[in-house]
Amino acid sequence: MTPPYRLVIIEDDPTVRELLHGYLGRQPELECVLVADSAEALLAWLPDAVQPPQLILLDIHLPGRSGLDILPRLRQLAPDAEVVMQTVFEDSASIFEALRRGASGYLLKSTPLPALKAALLDVMQGGAPMSRAVARQVLAHFRPRPLTPSAVLTEREHEIVQNLVAGLSEKHVALHLGISVQTVHSHIKSIYRKLHVSSRGELLSRLR
Repeated sequence: MTPPYRLVIIEDDPTVRELLHGYLGRQPELECVLVADSAEALLAWLPDAVQPPQLILLDIHLPGRSGLDILPRLRQLAPDAEVVMQTVFEDSASIFEALRRGASGYLLKSTPLPALKAALLDVMQGGAPMSRAVARQVLAHFRPRPLTPSAVLTEREHEIVQNLVAGLSEKHVALHLGISVQTVHSHIKSIYRKLHVSSRGELLSRLR
């Protein structure tokens, strides 16, 4: 796809809506094909649109149905459109739910207009733009949390974990603890299951 990209702006605040339309509508890479104040207006317009939008800038908090509510329907009516959500809140629950429902990006309304334009063009090139504050929340959510094995493991399993962290092989763990290699192996399988890991490398990386 080449510009100008067909853009829809859905924003209930008239001042913000006019600001977005006034700036983005003047950009040669963008063509505003719909500017509306509600999710219902967008859903009513889409089935009869001569050419479907390529970009939808969608406010999350709208009167009536929210931007979050209509995302699944948008994926049906305009499956090829990139949907970038806008909000004033750094709400992690809304962020992850929007991404789960198919949003291509998530920006705060405090994003400067030139940066907003850059984000919209970026998403058309395969990017997934997010405001810095939003990106920090996403990274924090997916960052592995340190495990506390002593809270869920038996005393023997905890001993085995300590030996694995020290770099001992299963054979040397068995010798060190005076048990069979098969017993060590059974304990390790139990440890993996309890700590939701699938390999020694994953176990050690989570314990660091």
